[in-house]
Amino acid sequence: MYRIKRELEELEKSFNLRRIPGAGKRSGVLDFSTNDYLGLGTDRELRGEFFSNTAVQDISLTSCASRLLASEQEQFSDLENLLATLYGKPALLFNSGYHANTGLVSSLGDKDTLIVADKLVHASIIDGARLSSAEMQRFRHNDTGHLKRILESKADSFKRILIIVESVYSMDGDTAPLAEIAEIKRGYGNALLYVDEAHAFGVCGARGLGLVADSEYAGDVDVTVGTFGKAAASQGAFAIMDESLRQYAVNRARSFIFSTAIPPLNCAWTKFIVERIPSMSARREHLKSLAGRLHDRLCEISPHFNASAAPSHIVPVVVGDSQKVLDYSRRLLEDGVIVLPIRTPTVPPHTERLRISLSAAMTDDDIDRLAASISKLS
Repeated sequence: MYRIKRELEELEKSFNLRRIPGAGKRSGVLDFSTNDYLGLGTDRELRGEFFSNTAVQDISLTSCASRLLASEQEQFSDLENLLATLYGKPALLFNSGYHANTGLVSSLGDKDTLIVADKLVHASIIDGARLSSAEMQRFRHNDTGHLKRILESKADSFKRILIIVESVYSMDGDTAPLAEIAEIKRGYGNALLYVDEAHAFGVCGARGLGLVADSEYAGDVDVTVGTFGKAAASQGAFAIMDESLRQYAVNRARSFIFSTAIPPLNCAWTKFIVERIPSMSARREHLKSLAGRLHDRLCEISPHFNASAAPSHIVPVVVGDSQKVLDYSRRLLEDGVIVLPIRTPTVPPHTERLRISLSAAMTDDDIDRLAASISKLS
């Protein structure tokens, strides 16, 4: 216990001690901390439409077992079938993006596998690699030249190569050069390409299915992971892959096999939302407009903002100091704006930042108010 207490004290001294936020919201506060990218989480009209269907009342609030043991499968199968229709490949549900990545990466990464992942992939992917028996190499963020060099020196020593990237990165809001990575992957017959679309699903692509689904390189991506807890305003995650990989995951992904499944009612709500996401282009366009507006405002006022970065629904304002970013977040809250501080180990040391998350439920005035608050921080 002494060691644990000392470690907590060290975290507090370095301004890296985390605490769960208190309950309740202040009236009139703008929240730029959630990942409700399409603004569906606060849409009472959609919620009312869903619950107006009397059949919903008969759907269970609990699965009571894992998918392999649960007697009720209808809502799970309906959602997986919808996803398979949209993506043109089989789908498998997971309880969360964390469950999907840890389960899939750990099961695909055996002792004959080399995992090559972008330096900034999510912690769940790193944890999945650690749980596997595979060797892991990291390439510099979005540096395809570095990826090539790793593959050239290592690929021949392994039966399988697993290349892992995110399509939109959760802390930087930038996108991976997927077309170039797909081309590199084609040069290796033993390579699989794994793309995490957690922050692109619902937001990116002509139908809101992410950057992969309607691209010219879709056939080169072997595993696409998406989550429902962000733009889809629900819970859980999914993986799109061919039938052999799906069956392999059912039999080898421990996070799927040994976890009680999400509630059937949750699946029904998710299906209700996902059916509508392809037609929500107006929300996506509005979100894109908001991102452009914020980009322009920050370019004018913030010395920390990279003016060359493309507009995104995720906007980092890098501060580079844990104490300072905590102070900035506190001052913004006092000004009626919630923007949470992101510190190590979520981001590398000296890249501590304010992470701004935009929602289609916001207005131009909200963006201007945020920019005005940030302008007071220096």
